[in-house]
Amino acid sequence: MPRALKGLIGIGRPTTGRRRSTKSLKVSVRSSNSVGRDPTDNNDEALVRALQGGEEQVFNELVERWSSMMLRLALAHVDSRAIAEEIVQDAWLTVVRSLDRFERRSSLRTWVLGIVVNCARSRARAERRAVPLSSESTPVMDPGRFLPANHPRWPHHWAAEPAEWRTPEAELLAGETRNVIREAIEALPPAQREVIVLRDIEGLQSTEVCNVVGTTDTHQRVLLHRARSRVRHALERYYHPNAQSPRVGGPGFAATKTT
Repeated sequence: MPRALKGLIGIGRPTTGRRRSTKSLKVSVRSSNSVGRDPTDNNDEALVRALQGGEEQVFNELVERWSSMMLRLALAHVDSRAIAEEIVQDAWLTVVRSLDRFERRSSLRTWVLGIVVNCARSRARAERRAVPLSSESTPVMDPGRFLPANHPRWPHHWAAEPAEWRTPEAELLAGETRNVIREAIEALPPAQREVIVLRDIEGLQSTEVCNVVGTTDTHQRVLLHRARSRVRHALERYYHPNAQSPRVGGPGFAATKTT
């Protein structure tokens, strides 16, 4: 491991505990807010060379750029933010220690996020957070709410659009709505949380999500569909707790359109 990067994350320093040895990294995890497409993705070769050469500034920039995304991905597996921050720290330590083994079969970001997933899954197992298989196989919503597979134009799409909310866009952006969405995502099984966080919050394409979580495109689409359905159902319950059925309308709200 490059000496400069050891110093940056506290490896090799005299310390009384793990938290102190990773203090500088923990601050970065808490302060980073960047999301979405990363412009560094197209310059992986230069990034890897810089990291292997021990350039602390490059490492700091990546920590600032990616740690929030890594934290949200870790929170798909554990309920505690403190534990999620430790997972991110462990992932960065693994990245630094494993740079020489990066084989460039994927982008650097995909490789780093894959390490986060592995660290998070291992920690979740250690925290005894096993998810019953029934949570993945139980139907999310009544199948009758979707158009049939043989529909000539909209197979498997929603049969009815959502009912009107109490007010227009302003309420959609209100804090209470964001809280409903956040709580709905937090209640998802970890596999569904992984996918909806990476696709709908971080904006990753389906191919990269499949590489990060280690699944097929078909399974990723199923997980995303289930996750989006649960979030939509939570919003419907919140805004229309006494509604018997949604207002019938056009099939323009596709539940399975994930490209």
